[in-house]
Amino acid sequence: MDKKFKVLMLNGSPRKDGNVATAFHEMEKVFEENGVEYENILLGKEVIRGCIACNSCGKTGKCVFNDIVNELAVKFEKADGLVIGSPVYYGSANGTLMSALQRLFYSTDFDKSLKVGASVACARRSGTTATFDELNKFLTISNMVVATSQYWNNIYGGSAGEGKADEEGKQVMRVLARNMVFLMQSIQLGKENLKLPEKEPHVWTNFIR
Repeated sequence: MDKKFKVLMLNGSPRKDGNVATAFHEMEKVFEENGVEYENILLGKEVIRGCIACNSCGKTGKCVFNDIVNELAVKFEKADGLVIGSPVYYGSANGTLMSALQRLFYSTDFDKSLKVGASVACARRSGTTATFDELNKFLTISNMVVATSQYWNNIYGGSAGEGKADEEGKQVMRVLARNMVFLMQSIQLGKENLKLPEKEPHVWTNFIR
């Protein structure tokens, strides 16, 4: 297997050296050890508006707002793995990140099946599991393979740099990255040696007609 794997990492924090960055750094070390290419993009300070449900993307194949989201779409399509990380704001993910993800997943029609995804949440105290669940919904609706770790993918810290003291959290991130590498390798071997799962035509059922 000679394939070079690529992982796109989206950091929803506005802090370049914040605690989400600490979590990502632990993962990056594992990716480097295993020859996995990665690109870490800081989204928290970008100006990203939300989806307006215009459905222009259904005709053009890209979002009507030609900003970083359309750039991410190209990178996402080429990636074998996706990592989404966010600080916790009022028990939820960063609003800028959520706007980006909603537009990114809705406006792209390429097949995301069997790409490996992972979500990471960071908080001073609580709200991480709610945010973790929130981010995972983007992965699970897209037929992606969700990577897990030995605990929920959380790291704790309030002020920038405090996450470096969370030794368990950092270990969770390293285990997560190793599992991502294994899953990407396993899926590639499956593509080369096994018949992939059958795909049925998508059935859409509205609750109100």
